Amino acid sequence: MMLISTRSIRSGMVLGSPVYNMRGKMLIHDRVPLTDRMIQRLLELNIQYVYIEDSLSHGIEVKETVSKKVRQETIKSIEKAFSQVKQSGIPKSVLFEESARQMTGIIGVVLQEVKENNDLLTILTDVFSYDSYIFHHSFNVTLYTLSIGLKLNLPQKQLEQLGVGAILHDIGKMCISEEILMKPGRLTEAEFAEIKLHSERGFEILRGLHSVSILVAHCAYQHHERLDGSGYPRGIKEEDIHPFAKIIAVADVFDAMTSNRVYRDAMLPHQALEILYAGAGTLFDREVIEAFRRSVAIYPNGMIIELNDDRKAIVAEQNQGVTDRPVVRIVEEGGERLESPYEIDLSKEFDVIITGFDPDFEVGIPSRT
Repeated sequence: MMLISTRSIRSGMVLGSPVYNMRGKMLIHDRVPLTDRMIQRLLELNIQYVYIEDSLSHGIEVKETVSKKVRQETIKSIEKAFSQVKQSGIPKSVLFEESARQMTGIIGVVLQEVKENNDLLTILTDVFSYDSYIFHHSFNVTLYTLSIGLKLNLPQKQLEQLGVGAILHDIGKMCISEEILMKPGRLTEAEFAEIKLHSERGFEILRGLHSVSILVAHCAYQHHERLDGSGYPRGIKEEDIHPFAKIIAVADVFDAMTSNRVYRDAMLPHQALEILYAGAGTLFDREVIEAFRRSVAIYPNGMIIELNDDRKAIVAEQNQGVTDRPVVRIVEEGGERLESPYEIDLSKEFDVIITGFDPDFEVGIPSRT
């Protein structure tokens, strides 16, 4: 499969990965030739990139980090818990206590799948319409957070607490006006001040629960704090921020940058990671960023990349430990398309450097014979 910009797809191309809505319903099927109506639907859904099946990328696979079943069941559980808060403000109900208690079991399932998956985390494997952003965001942040925790060799009990903190870190947003949360334009000072209240409201919701650790409440409270004291709600500095909150902060910012929002388009993984590194040691914990870099596919399989020697290639396979040096399939040299593409391992080709991404690479339409 090959990852290209939605604006570059044409009728007759074959979608490599289906598009789902928030309920897990398939909106556009894969493995069938795209029509003009399907392409228009992708644009309406604000899908920026899609996977396309073609001969150049034949055999290149994009593996799921966790199964669709676990993803969908987890997101449904998140939606259920968050909806209880939305309906009742700061709930004290038995129902919400039970939902929070169930999160530990859910985290156990997700954690087991992450442990069993030896591949790097790939964030572009499934395409979802983004109307359910907050639920998918909570899931993705949990996935990234657990991966960081594993790289940092945290014990099982701490991983479970960290995972519950991640999955509930944004629950305070259920107390914020949806009109403000989904506003497409720039927020006013008053609106941004209300958005920032979600950390404190999340803390108030979670600290009163008997079913979760107080550390979970502090994850919600502190995930927007920054090492230099520039964060919120309290402006505390490095030594006062809990290690769990430092981990969730990196996962939260990364997913926010790599997700489509109503007010801006998504960045690609390598672009978001560059921004995180720019804040290493001042905004974000450097050790956490390093652990995250070792766990995520910076250049996902199927991405068309540009090299410093005027070649273009498709990312074919990931290298554990050197996530910025994948195995790539050379498909173009000196502006000329190759009849016989070949692969090189960038972890062994030290003089070859990835310099860019070509989302508008011209892809041929498969023959229908």
